[in-house]
Amino acid sequence: MLFLHLVLLTVLVPGGDSDDDLPGPNSFRIILTTSFYNRSWTQSLGSGWLDELQTHGWDSKTGALHYLRPWSRGNFSQKELTEQERSLHAASIVFPLIFQNNANKWQLEYPFLVQLVKGCVLHVGEASRGFLRVAYQGSDLVSFQNTSWWPSPKGGNRAQEVCKLLNQYHVVNVRIEAHINEICFRFLSGLLDAGKADLQRQVRPEAWLSRGPSPGPGCLLLVCHVSGFHPKPVWVMWMRGEQEQPGTQRGDVLPHADGTWYLQTSLDVEAREAAGLSCRVRHSDFSVENVPAAQTCKADWCSRMCDVSHRQNPCAGKSQSGPRWRVVGLEFSGNESTLYKSRKSKKKFMKSMRSHLRKF
Repeated sequence: MLFLHLVLLTVLVPGGDSDDDLPGPNSFRIILTTSFYNRSWTQSLGSGWLDELQTHGWDSKTGALHYLRPWSRGNFSQKELTEQERSLHAASIVFPLIFQNNANKWQLEYPFLVQLVKGCVLHVGEASRGFLRVAYQGSDLVSFQNTSWWPSPKGGNRAQEVCKLLNQYHVVNVRIEAHINEICFRFLSGLLDAGKADLQRQVRPEAWLSRGPSPGPGCLLLVCHVSGFHPKPVWVMWMRGEQEQPGTQRGDVLPHADGTWYLQTSLDVEAREAAGLSCRVRHSDFSVENVPAAQTCKADWCSRMCDVSHRQNPCAGKSQSGPRWRVVGLEFSGNESTLYKSRKSKKKFMKSMRSHLRKF
């Protein structure tokens, strides 16, 4: 379900991949996902997101919001927060009933999913507006604008019928318009102000190398892991000297439970060509210099080498073995400091991901 929420953030919502208009977070949205298993059994999951950072959870049984950050209440009073809880709880009841009661008419086949995404996005130099979209089976169905519902071009007759019904509720639609274009922006502004120190913090990335499953005889899969950084924008590339390697495969930037991020990039190479390769990372005000992908290292380079082989690290001495997940040293050219990392980097990442997934 976490994956579904991340897909919604990037596919169903305008600005879901984080607009570059503003240097920090600039959107807030509530996602309500309802699974329809049969005519009498539905299950809903709700959450609130500041860009791609989850700030709120939701109890579908009680309708209560869970505040996942110390500043998740923004500057709203308890009365205002209670009103928002009631609004979300009402939506979680009414929308499923509408689809349940019209399943035959709209030709909805069980089991199916309906997703509702409501929120607002700040823009620079242009009008900022709220949004509300509904999707069926992961595809846009209808959207809301100017107190009216509009069908998605790909929604067909089903989208037309849904709009025809929803547009009959004029009083409700006026309230929705006020919520997404007034209340949402007030809450977003308060959230950004309350969480300013946390959202604008600078956290240096931790990096280490590993070797993945061999892609074939005589070949290596080199993997560069970058973890624990904030803010999200980061540049990672496999290099040979000053030349970027076009075969670099970049994965998705994934969230940690503490609000920092994780990324890995990989490169398939012939074993004989691994010498001279390095992983370069640039992030915010800090620039991580090359992490060499050397299987052996000279004694005077030991403080900068990472052994990605399973063999003993020749620089570590006979009594120590070179662990697979170890960066002996990384140099940050931004302030000429040196950062030393160990197995703890991997352990911290795995612990954080397990903690994050347990919430879903």
